[in-house]
Amino acid sequence: MTIIVRHASHADIADIAAWNQAMAWETEHKALDPAVLARGVTAVFDEPRRGFYLVAERDGAPVGCLLVTYEWSDWRAGDFWWIQSVYVVEAARRGGVFRRLYEEVRRHAAEAGAVGLRLYVETGNERAQRTYAGLGMARCHYYMYEAEFAPPSL
Repeated sequence: MTIIVRHASHADIADIAAWNQAMAWETEHKALDPAVLARGVTAVFDEPRRGFYLVAERDGAPVGCLLVTYEWSDWRAGDFWWIQSVYVVEAARRGGVFRRLYEEVRRHAAEAGAVGLRLYVETGNERAQRTYAGLGMARCHYYMYEAEFAPPSL
């Protein structure tokens, strides 16, 4: 089975939103507001400074995606590329889909002069943690904190 990775287009918005919905439920049992999610995914396409999505296809059918966003590091005078919103449909899991997505992000990041790749993972998602470690990523020493605000109305 052939896996290709391509930049997402507006035609992928519905799939990406559905996959984000599924990922939030599977990993956190969190139900996302579909309208907010659709606006959030669309906003990436509307303003490329926010990042970009990659979509993986297996035998011509979309089977997964991820989002790349940027974080400026003044310590390194360069951008870290953050891998976010990773999702692979259940039937395609453990079949190399994420590996191909990761390889493509890594290649693009190196070509763009990024200083590194980062991602966060749920503390209980040991399967994903093993996958990331198997790709050569190392767990860092930072904890993540957040303060949430209500989403802006558009």
